[in-house]
Amino acid sequence: MPGRAAFEKINSLANQSAIRVAVVGVGAFGKNHARVYHQMSQEDAGVQLAGVVDSSVSQAAAVAGQFGCKAFSNLDDLIGRVDAVSIAVPTVHHLRVAAPLIAAGIDVLIEKPLASSLAEADELLRLAEANQRIVQVGHLERFNPAVRATVPLLTQPMFFEVHRLSIFTPRSLDVDVVLDLMIHDIDVVLSFEKSPVREIRAVGLPVVSGKVDIANVRMEFESGCVANLTASRISTERVRKLRFFQPREYISVDYARRDVLQFRVSNEEKFSLDQLLGMTGDSLDVPIPGVKVHRPEVRQEEPLHAELASFLDAVRTRTRPVVSLEDGRLALAVALEILSAIGTHSRRAGLNP
Repeated sequence: MPGRAAFEKINSLANQSAIRVAVVGVGAFGKNHARVYHQMSQEDAGVQLAGVVDSSVSQAAAVAGQFGCKAFSNLDDLIGRVDAVSIAVPTVHHLRVAAPLIAAGIDVLIEKPLASSLAEADELLRLAEANQRIVQVGHLERFNPAVRATVPLLTQPMFFEVHRLSIFTPRSLDVDVVLDLMIHDIDVVLSFEKSPVREIRAVGLPVVSGKVDIANVRMEFESGCVANLTASRISTERVRKLRFFQPREYISVDYARRDVLQFRVSNEEKFSLDQLLGMTGDSLDVPIPGVKVHRPEVRQEEPLHAELASFLDAVRTRTRPVVSLEDGRLALAVALEILSAIGTHSRRAGLNP
C-alpha cells in the first residue's frame, strides 16, 4: 500500500491548477498560438494563458489585450510564472530563447524548423535531457486531420508524390523554401516511411529572393521507397497534396481540404494509363471495375488546436510528444542535406558564381 507521502503527492497532482502557458513571439503565427490557448482556457481545458513576450512591446501589448493575459518584456519575467511555453520566434533565435526556459524547468514547444543547424538541435537535445523537460517540435501537418486519418491505412508505401505550392508573400524570406515549406512534407513522409534515407537528389533556384524559392527533391530510402517532393513559394495557385502508392493501393491526401481517398485494386485487374489517370475524387460517382474506392472518416479539428492539446497532454503525463525533438532533428537533417544537394547541383550546372 502507498505510504502517506505517496497519497499526498497523488492528491497534489490531482488538484493542481491549470497548466500556465505563455507564447514567445506573437507575430502572425505566434498570435495564433495565443488565440488557441485562450480558446482552450475558455473551454476549461485545464490551461491558462498567462502571458506573451515579443520584441515589439506594442505587439505584445496588443495580443495580451486581445486575449486577456499579461505582456512581458523579457524571458526572465516568465520564470516562476509559467509551466510551458510556445516559441514562435525566427529560427535563428530558437536555441537562444529555449535554453534559459528549459534550464528553468519550463516545458517548450518550438516551431519548425527546430533550429538553424544540427549543432543547435543537438544542444537542445542535451538541454532537454539534462533538465528532464518536455520539448515538442511544431510540425503542424502531423496534426492535420487528413494526415491522422491516413496513418491507419499505411502498409508498405513505395512511392510518394508531394506538392506544396504557395503564392508569393514577403514572409519567411530569411530561409530557403526547403526549410520554410518543404520541411512540413519531409516530416510527414519520414513519419510514414520509417526506413533511413539512402540517397537525395535535388534541384532548386532562387527566383525572387536571395534564397531558394522553388525546389524539387528525389529521396530514396533503404527500403526501396522513393519520394518526389516539390515546394514553391512563387506559384500562381495554392496546392498542398500528398499522394502515395503501396501494393495494389493508391492513397491521395489533400492537406487543404483535409480529405483522404483510398483506391484499392483487385489482384486480377489491369488498367490502362488513361484509366489510372482518371482515378480522382471527381470520378467517385462513376464506378471503376475492380477498384474499391473508400473515403476514410476524417475527424475535423483545427490542426493547431490538436497540436497544442497534444503538447499539453505530454506536459501533464510527462510522456514523449507526438513530434519529438528527435523527429525535429531528423527532419532538419534531411532538409539540410537537401540544401547541400541543391548547392552541388547548382555548382555543377554553373548557376553559382
